[in-house]
Amino acid sequence: MRTEHEVVELSGHIIDSWTLPRAWDSIMDRGGNFVVEEMRVGASKDETSYVRMKVEAPDAEVLELILSELQQFGVELVHGGDAHIALVERDGILPSKFYSTTNLPTEVRIEGEWVEVENIEMDVIIVVDTQARRAFCKPMHEVKAGEQIVVGHNGVRVHPYARKRERETFAFMQSDVSSEKVKVLQIKAIARQMRACRERQEKILFVLGPAVIHTGAGRYIAELIRRDFVQVIFGGNAIVTHDVEAALFGTSLGVNLKSGEQVEGGHRNHLRAINTIRDIGSLEKAVEMGFLTEGITYEAIKHQIPMVLAGSIRDDGPMPGVISDMVIAQRRMREEVQGVGLAILLSSMLHAIATGNILPAHVQTIVVDMNPAVVTKLSDRGSFQAAGLVTDVELFLRELLEALS
Repeated sequence: MRTEHEVVELSGHIIDSWTLPRAWDSIMDRGGNFVVEEMRVGASKDETSYVRMKVEAPDAEVLELILSELQQFGVELVHGGDAHIALVERDGILPSKFYSTTNLPTEVRIEGEWVEVENIEMDVIIVVDTQARRAFCKPMHEVKAGEQIVVGHNGVRVHPYARKRERETFAFMQSDVSSEKVKVLQIKAIARQMRACRERQEKILFVLGPAVIHTGAGRYIAELIRRDFVQVIFGGNAIVTHDVEAALFGTSLGVNLKSGEQVEGGHRNHLRAINTIRDIGSLEKAVEMGFLTEGITYEAIKHQIPMVLAGSIRDDGPMPGVISDMVIAQRRMREEVQGVGLAILLSSMLHAIATGNILPAHVQTIVVDMNPAVVTKLSDRGSFQAAGLVTDVELFLRELLEALS
């Protein structure tokens, strides 16, 4: 029976990191086969290993799928040559067999020279400027007619996510998602990461869900802003609405944040908060007038912290400052993740996944949620660097602030 095949090679710490067995599993799981042609095993912990193998598949389509997955492990085509490039003929419409990226560091070969792909993120397109010897990422809808994009897998080199040899608490968190862990140790490790990030002058990104306000933890985020541990905030209409509601009326979804009791008629308070700010004109104006004097939004505006608030179909209002156009919101998020060294995603599945999609793999990412599925979803979608903590967000932020103190 005729088969399609390609010869590939893989090198590095591919055995002790389980990269090679996972690559073999990926080939077999997709209906392919492999034949090892050459293999060298590192004789010490510092020496790398190497394997050259022929990957076989029943047809070209299956081979294409296998090679796409193998490149996430750092596999290179032996006879790849330069990257194949095709011309875009219509705005936002891609040539067939376009290359779709991972969030791992990637290079493309242009006229015999390996060029780093700029602004890497997952599930976007690589645009090539051959004259300037540049390669950079663009989402599908931003690709314009006349631009050249990478197609196929030739001339593409992906550097796999490297597992640290030191068994740090952060690495330990990545190995498993469980509620049965010593959380204080993990939170202290995160605090150390935050300090190190600021010492390197990298930004810390917080993605906030409304549970931060509902649990009364908004005051901890406000304090983190005052202490210069927050440089960017992502969220939606709910986080800003309930934050303003808490600041103006002392409630969140009508529940008194001090007593925990439902306030009579309090279900209207989030609408009153939106209406009040809409009447004033903007959140910035409400702070300037001295009308809004506390909370996350107040501290963010006072300390000039960018807040990218992406709306959704279920939003009330929305609150002024919320971006209702999804494409504009994505663009603003991509702008603000530049220079981010650490991302902390708190109790917001949709915004956590959206943020994970645009973060390069070198950005350490911590997901805190009561639902373990949020963390596993992020990892399943290709955010290799995501580490999870299954706990209540108020407990996490209270202990984090204590650790930073």
